[in-house]
Amino acid sequence: MVSKTEEEQVNRLENQVENGGGGAWEYLCLVRKLKLRRSDKVLKHGFSILNDPKKRSALGPEGRLEAMLLEAKGLLAEAEKAYSSLLEENQFDQVIHKRRVAIAKAQGNLSGAIEWLNKYLEMYKQAAFCYEELILSQPTIPLYHLAYADVLYTLGGLENLHAAKKYYAATIDLTGGKNIRALFGICLCASAVGQLAKGRNKEDKESSELQSLSAVALEKLYKQQSPSKLSLLTSTLRNFKL
Repeated sequence: MVSKTEEEQVNRLENQVENGGGGAWEYLCLVRKLKLRRSDKVLKHGFSILNDPKKRSALGPEGRLEAMLLEAKGLLAEAEKAYSSLLEENQFDQVIHKRRVAIAKAQGNLSGAIEWLNKYLEMYKQAAFCYEELILSQPTIPLYHLAYADVLYTLGGLENLHAAKKYYAATIDLTGGKNIRALFGICLCASAVGQLAKGRNKEDKESSELQSLSAVALEKLYKQQSPSKLSLLTSTLRNFKL
């Protein structure tokens, strides 16, 4: 049950975003936190964030490269300041979030590294929420299923991996079995599930069967489209074996 104060907060933030006042990310996070169903708004603002290159990388690579150079020189305090400045302009830059984790770890600040890792994962959780809304709105677009599966695979854990397999499978179905990325995704998920679910015969068997079917489909596609790389594919698939 959402309290009156929480509802007022959501409505105020929604009005701000709708009138160009910014705060779309905060609005989406709050809607997700309160488990509200405002599909039209989430679709509108989530889609704009996920598909606008300017919002994903507003500064381009130059600012990041300068900060990474400072980090490489061992000037961690200066690099940290530069990364913080970049995040003020583009809070969705995944590269910067990962570099901040690395800096905190290099400084021996494990609690700080964990904090940044949690923020990094929160971005994926929010992306997952947005893709859920996109799939509900337009369920026949394979790109949304594929992107959602990628996010779930990145988040990891048995539940997410099983869900990722389903959405990779949906992508394969919607593309007539010809989406190579989704086929590789099935293999990766099956391999990861096999590692996490050792000793659970049913899950081991299901993962192995899915992986085998995807591997056969990949080999067929490579024979048709890129026979010169077939040996590389065979080697890669061998590393996925459970």
